[in-house]
Amino acid sequence: MIRTLQDHGIHRGIDVHMECTVLKLLTDDGRVVGAFGYDRERGRFRLFRARAVVLATGGIGRAYKITSNSWEYTGDGQALAYDAGADLIDMEFVQFHPTGMVWPPSVRGILVTEGVRGEGGVLRNKDGRRFMFDDIPDLYKNQTADNEEEGWRYTQGDRNARRPPELLTRDHVARCIVREVREGRGSPHGGVYLDISWIKARLPNGEEHIKKKLPSMYHQFKELAGIDITREAMEIGPTTHYIMGGIRVDGDSQMSTLPGLFAAGECAAGLHGANRLGGNSLSDLLVFGKRAGEHAAQFAKRQAPGKIDEAVLEATVRAALAPFERGAGGEGPYKVQHDLQDMMQELVGIVRNDAEMKRALEGLAALRRRTAQAGVAGNREYNPGWHTAMDLNNLLTCSEAVTRSALERKESRGGHFREDYPSKDPASGGLNIACRKGPDGEMQIRREPIPEMRAELKGIIEENG
Repeated sequence: MIRTLQDHGIHRGIDVHMECTVLKLLTDDGRVVGAFGYDRERGRFRLFRARAVVLATGGIGRAYKITSNSWEYTGDGQALAYDAGADLIDMEFVQFHPTGMVWPPSVRGILVTEGVRGEGGVLRNKDGRRFMFDDIPDLYKNQTADNEEEGWRYTQGDRNARRPPELLTRDHVARCIVREVREGRGSPHGGVYLDISWIKARLPNGEEHIKKKLPSMYHQFKELAGIDITREAMEIGPTTHYIMGGIRVDGDSQMSTLPGLFAAGECAAGLHGANRLGGNSLSDLLVFGKRAGEHAAQFAKRQAPGKIDEAVLEATVRAALAPFERGAGGEGPYKVQHDLQDMMQELVGIVRNDAEMKRALEGLAALRRRTAQAGVAGNREYNPGWHTAMDLNNLLTCSEAVTRSALERKESRGGHFREDYPSKDPASGGLNIACRKGPDGEMQIRREPIPEMRAELKGIIEENG
């Protein structure tokens, strides 16, 4: 889909600058006037003058040890917007997909589609127990099967049957898996078992049925893990998948709180609230990407070119080249990123509490000091160590925003679960946790009422049930 859109843009005459990383958004008189970055292949700096900027940079998954996200999901858009003066909201709401590969280490985090559970796959602990039946939330009990037979009928299309508990919300299933692992009932590599092979006892052609319905999963496990899912269970565990929070934008124009800066897709916030339904992120990107582009174009037509501050460019270049000056004698950026991922996974992951998140804030401060001393060797062409060094500040900014927002929200809601506050707080349901960069560079956290929905939108929703 992305490639199709890109090809269409090229045919329309849009210039595409492949493998470019933006280091800083440029502002003048309180609005965005361009962006400054570098070409990753040759290491040459690039200046982009613009009357409007649209960010569509995805999520922050690489802040965590286990993630389904690709390597470039390092929170660039969120951090760029924050550093330029825009607001971030809902950063505490991180969605952990319950089923990612956990073994071998080279493929850890790669997504295992929910289609496996939709076709009858079940979750079992090391003792073979189907543990999801042990914890069905009261809110969903009327919609969830309480026995294996009814759950099986649902997966085979029986409209009178209720769904099996494996198909409960992603956050709940992920927490149940974590519970099994923490209490010693997990698989050898820190996950649980997802078994689709058992349906052969129900279907005479079960093996062929699995291959037909789940061809990509069959080949994924066969090639990457040496497992035949028609004969044995998969070893899976939760993987960081999506962040509901991000840049605060207007719902119509997609413009941020910084004039001229627009955002769409996962790096923008406000659409999903505390949780996201599976399958709607691409439609989100298409619908609101279109809005962002249209409104950015309209905004740009009304603006005169802004002034580029040469001093800002020079300071950005110095900061970008500083790792080369420190050289190989400084700590490597990969080690800093590895320690950040371990810490976020352990202390600000699926299950959170006050003490661990405060430890994480102390750890983030230490990691910032280490980042300031990180060095790289070699030249600027094709230098992945340099790219990692450039990513670190973005990852640290987003990690701090997640942690501080999660500390501020003293309840459990959607993708945010605190074991010290396991219930929803009705008074907090109408609040956003907002992050803004303070005058001295500190991160400011505010609790702000969610704006009232416009009357015409409320009427449309009520009319359509």
